[in-house]
Amino acid sequence: MSDFLQASLHHLLVFAIAAVLACEWALLRPGLAPATLRLLARLDAVYGLSALGILLVGFGRVMHGAKGTAFYMVNPLFWTKIGVFALVGLLSIKPTLRILAWQKRGRADAGFVPPQNEIAALRPLLLAELLLFAAIPVLAAAMARGIGHA
Repeated sequence: MSDFLQASLHHLLVFAIAAVLACEWALLRPGLAPATLRLLARLDAVYGLSALGILLVGFGRVMHGAKGTAFYMVNPLFWTKIGVFALVGLLSIKPTLRILAWQKRGRADAGFVPPQNEIAALRPLLLAELLLFAAIPVLAAAMARGIGHA
């Protein structure tokens, strides 16, 4: 039952991140209103917490799950999945820092609107995060079916 609960939580967190990334990408448009900026900042915080949750639950599954550590450690798809997750995390740094800076400016100036060129620079990063993140469940499904396992 513990493995089932861990797997379920892990999958729900994956869906949460996918939803948050899609929402961030949809909201991040020129003319970003102050209320939308506040929502974007809250979504980005949920993104960070969900990513941390995925790491904690995922590594818990590796260490204590039904398949055992040996299943994961020798599977190149597992390491590819970890690498893609890390790459998505690295891509998220710039948008997160920019959103935090905008939020700070928005608190100091109620009429602050993020510059259009800064928004335009972040949209491709968020799209790349979304597209790369989509590969993670595909890799997981392949792993679950024994693909990549010696």
